[in-house]
Amino acid sequence: MNSRLHFLAARWPALVPALAAVVLALTWGRSLSAGTVALVSCCLAGAVLAAVHHAEVIAHRVGEPFGSLVLAVAVTVIEVALIVTLMADGGDKSASLARDTVFAAVMITCNGIVGLSLLVCALRRRVAVFNAEGTGAAFATVATLAGLSLALPTFTTSTPGPQFSPAQLVFAAVASLLLYGLFVATQTVRHRDYFLPVTAQGEVIDTDDHADPPTARTALTSLGLLAVALVSVVGLAKGVSPTIESGVAAAGLPASVVGVVIALLVLLPETIAALRAARRDRVQTSLNLGLGSAMASIGLTIPAVAVASIWLDGPLLLGLGATHMVLLALTVAVGTLTVIPGRATPLQGGVHLSLLAAYVVLAVSP
Repeated sequence: MNSRLHFLAARWPALVPALAAVVLALTWGRSLSAGTVALVSCCLAGAVLAAVHHAEVIAHRVGEPFGSLVLAVAVTVIEVALIVTLMADGGDKSASLARDTVFAAVMITCNGIVGLSLLVCALRRRVAVFNAEGTGAAFATVATLAGLSLALPTFTTSTPGPQFSPAQLVFAAVASLLLYGLFVATQTVRHRDYFLPVTAQGEVIDTDDHADPPTARTALTSLGLLAVALVSVVGLAKGVSPTIESGVAAAGLPASVVGVVIALLVLLPETIAALRAARRDRVQTSLNLGLGSAMASIGLTIPAVAVASIWLDGPLLLGLGATHMVLLALTVAVGTLTVIPGRATPLQGGVHLSLLAAYVVLAVSP
């Protein structure tokens, strides 16, 4: 019995994604009972933990900042596929789905993941130290992408409503791809050292202080299992979304709360990975995850929905309302002041978390 438990404990990172994928295949497109929803939720939680495990294996093999880039891009690609699928099925009621999802991702990553990471690290080390050059470049790219894709459509006049004209949408899509590609080249090739963790004295840490890196075969296996786990996370989150929608409607809450809950579920692997890095005093890795996810969410979603709009019926609303515009402006201003010194106290983490709390409160009570 003990040997069997030991075997399962050693193999759970491989078994859980497979189980979650099987449950996803059996429940996809079906109406779920309360018991099935509970089972799906358990598999969802297990898939999240497995995704974090495999992402850390890959990160240990390839090193930073490649490791955080793998998880951010993998989650975002699957998230974009889910958005396009829902838009194709939703008709006019999904006109603002891309905007709501992207903005939720920006608020959760730039205020939630960043705030929690700074708070956890600063509480343990008194001050969280990171590389201001790399973090500043990442945050500037996020702010530019958010401004071009989410703020400008509210003020353009070529097309009625908070949406781009076809020419403007093409520009936003091309600019998003180019900026994201330029940032990835900067992060991984030309200025890789700007995105590596630093010591309290500001010295770059280019090596890990724990076990030897896994073999190439182990890393490739983890890459495949990571993909299975992330597909399962997003698919199972979509499967439980009708139950969430019913609960939100029964509570008399706005429909936008559903988007917040789904975004929180989808971004859970990155959040856990960022917190674990912050606990190891690798807050730069946490910031790479948070800001990289926000950047990938905008840089990949906007081009994808721009292409999808060719065959999708109905408008594509991208412009934010006044309330969300204020929250975005506050996030950019506060984030800039946080990044400039290259170090943060628990206060900065608390300020970012207060902005996330304001976003959630206003989603519940607009």
